[in-house]
Amino acid sequence: MKENDKLDKWLSVAKKAAIEAGLEILKVYHQKIDVEFKKDNSPLTIADKNANHIIEKYLLTTNIPILSEEGRHAPYQERKNWNLVWIVDPLDGTKEFIKKNGEFTVNIALVKNGIPIIGVIYVPVSKCLYFASYQGSFKELEGERLKLPLMRNNNIYKVVGSRSHISSETEKYYADLKKEKNEIEFVSLGSSIKICLVAEGVADVYPRFAPTMEWDTAAGHAIAKYANKKLIDLETEQEMVYNRSNLKNNWFIVK
Repeated sequence: MKENDKLDKWLSVAKKAAIEAGLEILKVYHQKIDVEFKKDNSPLTIADKNANHIIEKYLLTTNIPILSEEGRHAPYQERKNWNLVWIVDPLDGTKEFIKKNGEFTVNIALVKNGIPIIGVIYVPVSKCLYFASYQGSFKELEGERLKLPLMRNNNIYKVVGSRSHISSETEKYYADLKKEKNEIEFVSLGSSIKICLVAEGVADVYPRFAPTMEWDTAAGHAIAKYANKKLIDLETEQEMVYNRSNLKNNWFIVK
């Protein structure tokens, strides 16, 4: 099978996995949500676990290893030999899920030698699907498929930031921007939707000066990249790479 045919097939599998996982998440979302906490004090629900089970069921058919927030984390000695790896967050924005504000996503990325080459992000509440591969970045909603980025209606400089993780460094960045720009709008959102908004062209920049992990950004990075945007690791000043020995991301900026 040709390389592009493989990518098309893998993208199709990832899209189906994300949508089915989203349906499973919504079953829990519309009930009383029981929450437990992991060692790092981050919340975990049955929706995270159920979504992960569904996604792994699909992705295992590709015979490509999986690195999921809720799955087994293979040691780096094993992972460093993987030239292809799925990087998954079955429920990104668990805090927003618990708050029931709709700002949570399913993130699935395929990474080749550290570089995201497929990205799928599904927003279960709105049924909005973002995806990207060598053919470009797209948004699907209510049967309409749009190629990203979209045209902007106004020239107001728009910044997206985290709803649940605002740091003093982020506030300083905002303050410095206000001095630079005439008109500026700040929007707070949860999950990887923020990266999608920059890819879409709805927002200009997303600075992140707070902790994230590889599975929080890999899918969004692919969607941004194929929409001609960049996710820059502020430590290396290069685009973020994945399947590292340390799965915790450095601070970054998407623009």
